[in-house]
Amino acid sequence: MSRGGAEKDREADPQRKCLATGEAQPKAGLIRFVAGPEGQVVPDILGRLPGRGTYVAADRAALDKAVAKKLFARGLKQPVTVPEALADEVERQLLRRVIDLISLARKSGAAVAGYEKVKDWLDRETARVLIQATDGSGRGKSKLSTPYGGRYIGWLTADELGMAFGRQTVIHAALASGGLSQRVVEEAQRLRGLRETEGGKGHPEGNRA
Repeated sequence: MSRGGAEKDREADPQRKCLATGEAQPKAGLIRFVAGPEGQVVPDILGRLPGRGTYVAADRAALDKAVAKKLFARGLKQPVTVPEALADEVERQLLRRVIDLISLARKSGAAVAGYEKVKDWLDRETARVLIQATDGSGRGKSKLSTPYGGRYIGWLTADELGMAFGRQTVIHAALASGGLSQRVVEEAQRLRGLRETEGGKGHPEGNRA
């Protein structure tokens, strides 16, 4: 299984070398960076910004290393300035991306929230991804298990999940199968690498994402 968290075989995916570790891996598990008009390092979360890009693994330690050792100038082949708290900004943008994708899944009918609705989807084998807030009750969360062969996301807070569903807080959510759900899993995996929380360690039961 690749770092991007894909369920399909990703061996044919384009690979790029991480600026910090020197290891090649699928682009799904990397963050692309470009130089802005004023020579400032800019995270390209969607991978669409023009110009030369360089890649760093979606991992806080790797990103901190790239900043500390001033590797971006070498990767972008020009003098650059690095914004303060770059890793925090990358995390913020990835979080926004995950929330937006879950929201899109909700609007398309591919996501539900709330214990009873999630349980119903799990019972009917509609759910392919179980999402639970890291700050939710451990006892309550233990009553739901990751769908067989599915995925688990457990490093978003109740407030963050609430934003995706237009509510104040959400503890339990589920995604049906489909392209949007796969994108949520991949982006959530990148976010996980930037998060230094106990929730990032995943769920004690079932198939961990």
